[in-house]
Amino acid sequence: MSEIAAKYDPSLTEDKWYSYWMENGYFHSKPDEREPYTIVIPPPNVTGVLHMGHMLNNTIQDVLVRRARMQGKNACWVPGTDHASIATEAKVVKKLADQGIKKWDLSREEFLEHAWEWTHKHGGIILEQLKKLGASCDWERTRFTMEDDLSDAVLDVFIDLHEKGLIYKGHRMVNWDPSALTAVSDEEVNHKEVQSKLYYVKYQVEGTDEWLTIATTRPETILGDTAICINPNDERFKHLHGKRAIVPMVKRSIPIILDEYVDMEFGTGCLKVTPAHDENDYNLGQKHDLETIDILNPNGTLSEAAQFYVGEDRFVVRKKIAKDLEAAGQIVKIEDYMNKVGYSERTDAVIEPRLSEQWFVSMKKLAEPALENVLNGNIQFHPNKFINTYKYWMENVRDWCISRQLWWGQRIPAWYDPKGNYVVAKTEEEAIKKFEIRNQKFEKGELRQDEDVVDTWFSSWLWPISVFDGFKDPNNRDINYYYPTNDLVTAPEILFFWVARMVMAGYEYRGELPFKNVYLTGIVRDKLRRKMSKSLGNSPDPLDLIAEYGADGVRVGMLLSSPAGNDLLFDEGLCLQGRNFNNKIWNSFRLIKGWEVDANLEQPAEAKIAIDWFNSRFSKELEVLKDHYDKFRLSDALMTTYKLVWDDFCSWYLEMVKPAYQQPIDKATLDATVEILEKLLKILHPFTPFITEEIWDNMGERGKEDRMIVAPWPKAESVDEKLLSGFENAEKVIMEVRRIRNEKQIAPKEKLNLLVKGDYSDAFNPVIRKLANLESIAETSEAPASASAFVVKGAEFYVPLAGLVDASEEKEKLEKELDYTKGFLASVEKKLSNERFVSGAPEQVIAIERNKKADAEAKIKALEEQLAAMA
Repeated sequence: MSEIAAKYDPSLTEDKWYSYWMENGYFHSKPDEREPYTIVIPPPNVTGVLHMGHMLNNTIQDVLVRRARMQGKNACWVPGTDHASIATEAKVVKKLADQGIKKWDLSREEFLEHAWEWTHKHGGIILEQLKKLGASCDWERTRFTMEDDLSDAVLDVFIDLHEKGLIYKGHRMVNWDPSALTAVSDEEVNHKEVQSKLYYVKYQVEGTDEWLTIATTRPETILGDTAICINPNDERFKHLHGKRAIVPMVKRSIPIILDEYVDMEFGTGCLKVTPAHDENDYNLGQKHDLETIDILNPNGTLSEAAQFYVGEDRFVVRKKIAKDLEAAGQIVKIEDYMNKVGYSERTDAVIEPRLSEQWFVSMKKLAEPALENVLNGNIQFHPNKFINTYKYWMENVRDWCISRQLWWGQRIPAWYDPKGNYVVAKTEEEAIKKFEIRNQKFEKGELRQDEDVVDTWFSSWLWPISVFDGFKDPNNRDINYYYPTNDLVTAPEILFFWVARMVMAGYEYRGELPFKNVYLTGIVRDKLRRKMSKSLGNSPDPLDLIAEYGADGVRVGMLLSSPAGNDLLFDEGLCLQGRNFNNKIWNSFRLIKGWEVDANLEQPAEAKIAIDWFNSRFSKELEVLKDHYDKFRLSDALMTTYKLVWDDFCSWYLEMVKPAYQQPIDKATLDATVEILEKLLKILHPFTPFITEEIWDNMGERGKEDRMIVAPWPKAESVDEKLLSGFENAEKVIMEVRRIRNEKQIAPKEKLNLLVKGDYSDAFNPVIRKLANLESIAETSEAPASASAFVVKGAEFYVPLAGLVDASEEKEKLEKELDYTKGFLASVEKKLSNERFVSGAPEQVIAIERNKKADAEAKIKALEEQLAAMA
């Protein structure tokens, strides 16, 4: 075996072990007799590159998958990417524009050739980057939402829901993205607080000298007004019932309508109604049979119907019309105004409400089982605080606009005859047959397919089923074995428009839940609590972090401060801490491997005690770990593992068992230590896969079946609570002796004596002697002269200092310590004599205070005896 490197170098091990795992098929899963453990990756956009959110999300998934694999489960983590209609099409359009080509100069087929070319070139980047993180995905199962089988699933579901009456075509108000030139769903709109202007505009009452004032933040839409609405109960405007008003500039005569929708206390009490450009106005228009005038083109410029400013951008017009209205004397005043404005999540363009013919999914029926099975606990949210948000969304669910005015995506399977009648079918041949049922005959080429594609989420809501070809063959071996999946790890911001919809699809098409647990991560923020983003320049490149700290270091850094559902305040110092932790593990391994063994040596008493203590400690913490994992407290699971390794193993156990400098170790202790290290590597592996595999390999000859990645998860053994309690006391004694050495400036090599007075177990004496460097531990009935004292669990301990310190200085220090301890005791007694405190505080808190009192009294007694002995 080659010499062990003095320093752990991730760059030499990570690619080596990842390639080994891949080549030997450790990540690949096939159905067998084992219990399956399945996670489907939230498919990143095919346009994406690795960012800090991906790092957090996929580290968590990998921790869960690696642990399940070690538990003997058939772990299957399915990777893949999302075709991301809007984002990808925008990238392709820009690439073409850079080449001097406009989208509309190409046929649909030509454009799609460019889109596929772009996807094949850039689409796998993020998945390759995940490999650097150590993601143990089953890469042989990689799926893409636009691949043939998954696209077929989308079309089959569209046709099925249409036949069930759950997909329909309607002329509705939608969220229109003037940049992407497509409708977007409510969930793809981000509402931001912005500083706007509120314009108060005068409308003349027709045939009179009277004027009405309305307030609007969007004066450009005045050109599309078709009514003014007042509350019928508003006494101020009773005389205007049945009258008409004149729209500024266009001089259109419009009715003054009556509706209790208008709040008499809000604004001026008069509301302009523009049915084409506001959802509430549209509803009023439908109710009162108003004319609808669409004054905007799809790209956000004004249309011919506006009559003014035709072809100019809406925001340019907003400023121009305000000036023109002011010049005409029809602006009463302009105020600063804070309001919420909707922005497209994909392009950040201001959304326009727009009347458009679109395809919709009726959601109410689909939402019922999806809500019920979260509320009844069949599907668990971690943390469960998100249930209320989910409940609100599902109880107020709106129909889902699924059509997008794009070319990249699954094309809607609707076929139109020359008169605009349509059928829904997968192919033109099937459409012709459906028209024949209506006694309409058409030849191939006479029908026109719908130009739109479905929303990207309409493919990803099928993901847990479609990745196992559950639509292609509903009874295939994979879907029956791996579905339902176990855990989903995702972000709260897509709880409704991905998680909820997957639950709907699961119950609609499999009759059961798609996953049992939903782990909701927080947002990765910087130390100033700002969301990490490229525009702020506060988001480090994950690959740079991996190069600097190693993948294991970054994984530990990410998880050290990422409780489920709470934002992660990322600090690069955490990755440094992660790297230091790995170095600590490596150095401990090197220490153990460097020991020479002497088969003839007997095992020292302190080593036997240490082994028994650590095994008990390990078993107890293993149960704590299980509880953290069961409750998806992965940050706590890491911290438990971290402390067990750093504090209990490195700082205490190794110090207890290591031989004296350049001395050999007995075989029994070495074997037990190696066994303990192996157990620790197993619980570390989900968090730090690379260094654990490297150390595991260096510990001895390993075959393919005996690699760290498939090593069995440790099992808890019996826990000796008495032994654990005894070590806690011994630890305090050792720390107190070391404190005295430090305070009295006694050299570490100088052996000391320890006297004990009172009830005390000597089980850990060999350990205390070694770690405190003591000549002897003996019982005493009285306080010795010139000694430092301390109290542990009621027992009094004395370290004789004769000849080691100045007696007068020591007496002065003891007197000061006695005064301080008496003051401390008085404060505790005051608290315990307070009836409100005693009656209101938990019993555990009162017990702690009583222990403080007993310890202070014992310490005072010991100090007084010491001082008496020095007199």
